Amino acid sequence: MKLYDCKDVVNPRRIRMVLAEKGMTVETVQVDVPKGEQRSAAFRKLNPLAAVPCLELDDGAVISECAAIARYLEASQPEPRLLGSTPKEQALVSMWQRRVEDGILNAATSFFHHATPGLGETDRYRNADWGQANKKRVAETMDWLDRELGNRAYVAGDGFSFADITAVCGIDIAKMLGIEMPDGHRNLRAWHARVSARPSAAA
Repeated sequence: MKLYDCKDVVNPRRIRMVLAEKGMTVETVQVDVPKGEQRSAAFRKLNPLAAVPCLELDDGAVISECAAIARYLEASQPEPRLLGSTPKEQALVSMWQRRVEDGILNAATSFFHHATPGLGETDRYRNADWGQANKKRVAETMDWLDRELGNRAYVAGDGFSFADITAVCGIDIAKMLGIEMPDGHRNLRAWHARVSARPSAAA
């Protein structure tokens, strides 16, 4: 397998964390996203959507989208479980993964691309009001997550999962973009410290 990665971009970190949690090692190829290498004709043959990460399998098939890559890796090496063991656990992880992906990670990147110069693309449509609305969504989702974490140790339940990976990556990129965790969120801050202390968080 070969992972097309970029150390400077949030989504590949999610997959690096999955690999680290599972103790898996794969060949990596760095794609220079800030310089636009993902938009080259050669890379678009791998992923027409021009985005990283992508996982190229030994038979030449290419999987993109973090949730899909995580599912493939989970099936290839089930332990430790990051997507849940029982049907209920799997549904809860999927539900919360989607919620934090949409409300924190995607909202933060929408703020970046719409309300800031982004990566400097001159051909990208921008709507500053939409960007600011997404900045507000990040804070609102953090509020919600802080309340939820008063009842359990991790985002989707009592065990660490892919939902926690998505959430910590989203919160960290939000901070880099100037969207700080709101004051007084003791549950969220305690969870963030706990997850950030895992060796995989440095992947």
